[in-house]
Amino acid sequence: MSLKQNSNVINKPELLSPAGSLEAFFAAMEKGADAVYAGLKDFSARAKAKNFSLSQMERMTAYAHGNGKKVYVTLNTLVKEAELPLLVDNLAALEAMRVDGVILQDLAVARIAREYFPGIPLHASTQMTIHNSLGVRQLEELGFERVVLARELHIDEIKHIVSTCDAEIECFIHGALCFSISGQCFFSSFLGGHSGNRGRCAQPCRRQYKYKGKEGYYLSTNDFSSIEMIPHLMDAGVHSLKIEGRMKSAEYVASVIGAYRMVLDAAPGEHAAKVAEAKELLKRSFGRVPTKGFLASQHPTDISTPSIKGATGRYLGDIREIRGNRISFDTRDRLHVGDRVRVQPKSDMAGRAFTIKELYLGGKKVMNVKENTMVSTPSPFPFKLGDSVFKVSSETAFTMSENACLKRLENVKGDSIPCKLTLSYADEKMRIDAQVLGSELTTEFELGELEPSHTSDMEGVLRAQFSRCGETRFTLASFAATDFPALMIPPPKLKEIRRNFYTWLAEHALGSLKERSAKGRERAYAALVARRPGPARGKEELAVRVEQVKDWHELHRDMVDAVILPVSKANMHQLGPFSRKLKGSEQKVIWQLPFIIFEADVPFYREAVEAIMRAGFRRFELTNISQFQFFKGTDAELNTDYRLFSLNSQALLSWQEMGVTRATLYIEDDKENLARLLACDLKVNRAVLLYAPVPVITSKISIKEVKGDVPIASDRGDLYSVKVKDNLTVVNAQTPFAITQHRNELRQLGCGSFVLDLSLLQQPERDRVLEAFRKGVAVPGASEFNYTAGLV
Repeated sequence: MSLKQNSNVINKPELLSPAGSLEAFFAAMEKGADAVYAGLKDFSARAKAKNFSLSQMERMTAYAHGNGKKVYVTLNTLVKEAELPLLVDNLAALEAMRVDGVILQDLAVARIAREYFPGIPLHASTQMTIHNSLGVRQLEELGFERVVLARELHIDEIKHIVSTCDAEIECFIHGALCFSISGQCFFSSFLGGHSGNRGRCAQPCRRQYKYKGKEGYYLSTNDFSSIEMIPHLMDAGVHSLKIEGRMKSAEYVASVIGAYRMVLDAAPGEHAAKVAEAKELLKRSFGRVPTKGFLASQHPTDISTPSIKGATGRYLGDIREIRGNRISFDTRDRLHVGDRVRVQPKSDMAGRAFTIKELYLGGKKVMNVKENTMVSTPSPFPFKLGDSVFKVSSETAFTMSENACLKRLENVKGDSIPCKLTLSYADEKMRIDAQVLGSELTTEFELGELEPSHTSDMEGVLRAQFSRCGETRFTLASFAATDFPALMIPPPKLKEIRRNFYTWLAEHALGSLKERSAKGRERAYAALVARRPGPARGKEELAVRVEQVKDWHELHRDMVDAVILPVSKANMHQLGPFSRKLKGSEQKVIWQLPFIIFEADVPFYREAVEAIMRAGFRRFELTNISQFQFFKGTDAELNTDYRLFSLNSQALLSWQEMGVTRATLYIEDDKENLARLLACDLKVNRAVLLYAPVPVITSKISIKEVKGDVPIASDRGDLYSVKVKDNLTVVNAQTPFAITQHRNELRQLGCGSFVLDLSLLQQPERDRVLEAFRKGVAVPGASEFNYTAGLV
């Protein structure tokens, strides 16, 4: 595409910056971001970032609005049942402070906001795995204004989605990439309950693994950097360009935002030069090797490099010597006291970061050292020889101290509030109609008998007076007094009316907003689902998930009530003969759609659903929110898989309202939360998964140098199989998940519906799992996942 074509694009996209700290927030403001996204202390997908209190967020929003910029708040984690009251409190506060949107993953957030806090715009997080136009349309129907697309999409796919949908489209354009499809990674949670979908990812993908004895960073991606793709993104109509990095420093934010701002604002003839200049600026951001990812290619070869260490930052060297608490290494880059470094252990452990307070060169204390120098520094943490050192920020770079940021924030006054005024005259009274904060308010002021004025611009006279909003928080967004007659209103009288009007407006508009949010809070509390604990009654249902149509014979077992089959090309070839064999027993088959259906594959699955229903089947299991679009106007019976997150009653109510009759609860969940959900007074049937392989990672990325013949191994000996299925790489833990021993306990908690995923098992192994289910005993060698230990 030529730059001339790009110059015809009218709307420049929003540049959206991360703000994980106050320092990063002010860096974004000063370097040209149009908006920032930031998290609260609760419900943030970057729980390890500093994040913000509600009072800080209110002042940040006021500061941003005062500078013509926006603030989006991330409530993009999954919410447990006991956390719903806190969620309500946060939403009420956010509506009152007039944030510009909340970014969410859990439909509980959307449902509560839509029903009780309608002043909050809804933005779908990339954690919702929206990757086709059907997903965007479904979210539009649920009231979402913006959708953050999955990072696995090519620019052509993005352009198609934008052209067919009304919601604003936001795309990541720079920063760290997850190896897994966002929202679908269970790796960190499986290793210790720290779920990425709860904001606590321990980043096991960044660690070293072995394949056939060869060590490598097989699951670590390079960093996304698509600054050269800006013209293409603008041409595609993308509304917002998003920078990843709420865990990053103010220096990172300053460098990256400055670079992208430079290119976005470049005149057509300067574009190439500005891109080159911006790339130099990006080198200061301490990222990994850059890649354009899937944006520029469906099969990028540079998205992952196993030989490159997984940690972020500028690689300095490996620890060569340890004396006491002092580590020594050959640094490939300059170092200065005040720089921040992170040491990444060679073992299967997370790295630790610290700020350099002392530097030694040949035993002599110094303030800085040059590159290619053997340097020593005291470390507050214990490390080992061979561990790698990375520079993650520089003392000499742009930054403000935290105290300076707090001081600036304390001086922020209330948020400016735009209002639209229309003035008219009747019966010797001035009538003022005001539109503000989503409300329409009207008041009148007595003028008495007045003489005509000689002015030819009465509207201009009134506008000049009412544009002076004084010490109030209001700003005049628009003004009209078209039919107001030319009258001689005494200046003191007009000034008094203006002052009294803005005082009245503050009382009614701001009071109305706070009152509305307070009432919303009370209504939301009252609407939280009641609990009626009790054991399950009647016959329990067992559904068994298998891979191929030929495995339908599992229905012959007396304890199996239904089989779950994938909607696949192989199974569709067998649909005719299969439907004839199951004539009269169609209700015993549930067809499961794959959770990833890229745009090019939508026609196949639409036709497959239609063919399955023509064959007499009615039960389907959905794995992505986009799939509801396949069933509009049908009489299908819909179930949801655990990939459609059900961690609380509000999410379950959402599925129920969308026509779902049975929801499989979340695979990462623990006993305490499951007990709460099973006790909720809801119509939707709740199923619990008792056995399944654990797909710790599902990715569009091919793992270089790794075939599916032998598993990869972690430093502590955990094994993971790697398979490619439907052009997706699936990394399964060789230790399966099983809680069959808790079957009777779950029955007492109220569960009458269970699922066993036997799709990867051979017949003898299936028999073993089914027998464990029948007896209510453990499956040898399996993991309980978070059931007993708890989901953090």
